[in-house]
Amino acid sequence: MASLLTSGIDCQVEPVTGFDTDRLGTFTREIPRPGTRVEAARKKACIGIDLSGSSIGLASEGRLGPDAFIGMFSGNVERILWIDQMLSIEMDDVASAETNFSHLLAANGEEAETFAHAASAPEHGLVARPQHEKDPRVRKGIAERETLREAFQWACGEAANGGAFLEIDAWAHMSLTRLKMAGQAAQDLARKVCPLCPICDAPGVQRAERVPVLPCEDCGTATRKARADIHRCIPCAYQVTLERLVRAAPAGRCDWCNP
Repeated sequence: MASLLTSGIDCQVEPVTGFDTDRLGTFTREIPRPGTRVEAARKKACIGIDLSGSSIGLASEGRLGPDAFIGMFSGNVERILWIDQMLSIEMDDVASAETNFSHLLAANGEEAETFAHAASAPEHGLVARPQHEKDPRVRKGIAERETLREAFQWACGEAANGGAFLEIDAWAHMSLTRLKMAGQAAQDLARKVCPLCPICDAPGVQRAERVPVLPCEDCGTATRKARADIHRCIPCAYQVTLERLVRAAPAGRCDWCNP
């Protein structure tokens, strides 16, 4: 994220220490995350501002689970949020993709090795628990095969059913998939932050409204497609209307031609 934002908007990104973000919720379920992903990212960014003394905070928050459309695949959604308290600006961007978030109750070492191979370890770390997914005893950040063997033996030895519950480690630094999605969201955020207001020089002149309506290319009926976008500066309310290049909507997007 730092290199993408630094090259994209000429800023300096510095990590803030002194706060354990697991206190705001964990993927391994020991601590539930209160509120939405946006609220969690906002809280992280504000904590970073308080600890660093900067007026600008940057934070990410992810989600792993069934995809939002049909629920058949595991999806990863990463949100990057930028807060400028001095200018009262908040911007964010999101990237998503299918991911390999999965779990297995392994009864023997061979099953554990097979699961690790399918999870693309060590590009994706693993988590081990005794007996089931709700057991509070947990070992995270398992990246090496020898560490996996040790954690598997420990979990089996602690389990009443003799099994080890294994799952993908969703800590961002342990997941190549999450890192890629966070990078993509950061790249998109940089493009959103870049436009400067010609009036007050504030960053982030961005689309605020869509202007209806675009006529159907066949029958001329008004469609739900917009013909222009209004981009607005948050601090000074400067705005500009940008017409879209297309002058008509495809008939396939028309409620009359394609009800």
